[in-house]
Amino acid sequence: MMNSAQVILIVDDNFSDYEAAVRSLRKACIANPIMHCADGDDALDYLHRRGKFSDPASSPRPGVILLDLNLPGTDGKDILADIKHDPDLQMIPVVILTTSTDERDVQACYRMGANSYMKKRIDLQEFMAAIQRMSDFWLEIAILPREKS
Repeated sequence: MMNSAQVILIVDDNFSDYEAAVRSLRKACIANPIMHCADGDDALDYLHRRGKFSDPASSPRPGVILLDLNLPGTDGKDILADIKHDPDLQMIPVVILTTSTDERDVQACYRMGANSYMKKRIDLQEFMAAIQRMSDFWLEIAILPREKS
């Protein structure tokens, strides 16, 4: 697989949703390393390599980010805005993965630079199928930028 070394960062406070995403990626034979941040503040620390994430070896730059909007601490929209305004992070594809289908959220996320917006499915099979289609594109078809050395 072309992008197999690239990390997938999942930012989601709902551990069941995180586990379902991981199971879906593994079922789709995606072997990429997966990192998890359960709140917005940890996600920003991870991305900016601060605090417990200051060692680049333990916080590799993600190739793609799956981002929930409704997070404790810093919310998903603020994380998205931070990513897309940072020259070192802005090229990382960000897929919004959330329960919100509010048109204002959809439009705001695309205006801020989201690369895709997916609704979390209540049905596990539908959710797994959606994750598989997303991973097929972002991890097998798309050519992702690599971190500068």
